[in-house]
Order: sequence, then structure tokens, then C-alpha cells
Amino acid sequence: MSPLDACWHLLNFFAPAFCVACLTAAASKLLWRSELRAVSWRRLALWGAGAGALGSVIAVVLLGRDGKMTGYGLMLLAVAAAQTVVSLRTGTKGVKSKPSRQP
Repeated sequence: MSPLDACWHLLNFFAPAFCVACLTAAASKLLWRSELRAVSWRRLALWGAGAGALGSVIAVVLLGRDGKMTGYGLMLLAVAAAQTVVSLRTGTKGVKSKPSRQP
């Protein structure tokens, strides 16, 4: 295997985690717009991609091969957990409540 082939294998191994993290971050920012105002899309996506990549590596170690549905489930669980932790830790810090208008 040439170094270019090895690079393509690694990129294709981590691509699902990156894509799922980006889509989940975009959906989170769309659905919880006001709650996640203080959290950047990039922060959600990067933490999710890192956790998803770690979940994929753990799945390969535990299951012995890539491509099993259990491995993809572990990757998805890792992405969701990381983005939940990031959004809960920083999601409400910088969101100012609207002043109430008293007549």
C-alpha cells in the first residue's frame, strides 16, 4: 500500500464521523437557535467530529473491523454526547434575556 492509499483509507475512515458531526451541529443550531446563540457552529462540529472519530477507533478496537452497524451506532452516540456536553456547558452563558416591557 502506498502512502497515498493509506491517506485515502484514513480519510475515508474518519469521513462519516466528520459528516455526521457537521450535520448534527447544523441541525442543532437550526432547532435551538436562541439557546445555542453563544456556541459557534464550528465548535459544535469540531467537538462532535473528534468524539465521533474516537468512537470509530474504539469500535474498530472492540469489534475487530470497520463497517459494522454497532460501530456506526457508537460513533453516533459519541457525536451526540459531545455536542450535548458542549451545548449544555456554554449554551446559556451569553444569552441575554429580553427586557420585559411594562406599560
